[in-house]
Amino acid sequence: MTDWKRAQEWERNWWGNCANTYGEEEKQLLYAEKMGLNRFKFHDGKSPYNFDLSGISVLDFGGGPCSLLLKCRNVRGAVIDPLDFPEWVRMRYQLAEIEFFCETAEGFNGEGFDEAWLYNVLQHVIEPEQVIRNAKKAAKLLRVFEWIDTPTNEGHPHALSERWLNTILDGEGKVEQLAECSCYGRAYYGIFIAQ
Repeated sequence: MTDWKRAQEWERNWWGNCANTYGEEEKQLLYAEKMGLNRFKFHDGKSPYNFDLSGISVLDFGGGPCSLLLKCRNVRGAVIDPLDFPEWVRMRYQLAEIEFFCETAEGFNGEGFDEAWLYNVLQHVIEPEQVIRNAKKAAKLLRVFEWIDTPTNEGHPHALSERWLNTILDGEGKVEQLAECSCYGRAYYGIFIAQ
């Protein structure tokens, strides 16, 4: 079994039955802020955590069972994730009119999206550089939030650095030490134009 396959098994066990994703969704709200999505944020009378994307199309690389796209309105969205989640997760995406592709980000060959979102995903993939190439091919703009300077472990086969991300993204992201919303560590984030 490869390191990546072991990491996928670890990740599948971490999500369990996907019934309680609150902790991950709380982190995603911070990721969204750092990726510049708060300008789209609105309160719909039920929840202050909605984003009106005014009709753009978004491809979420590795969105898992609770993609940020589930909090978006006026969006044509798609999620790529290799894990086989419970059937109710797929139905949730279907009801939200979000396409779900159960495949690796490296193997995805889509194009024509306005934006690609990569948040807390590159440590989990087979080949981070290929995923970024695919994101650049798929969309005009990339919104990125990744943890950097963290050692590899059973669930995270890749360690990322600011220098590497700046090089592969052809830009300069922001780096910040975070200690809020269950997010602890060095974060790298930014908005990048696909070249």
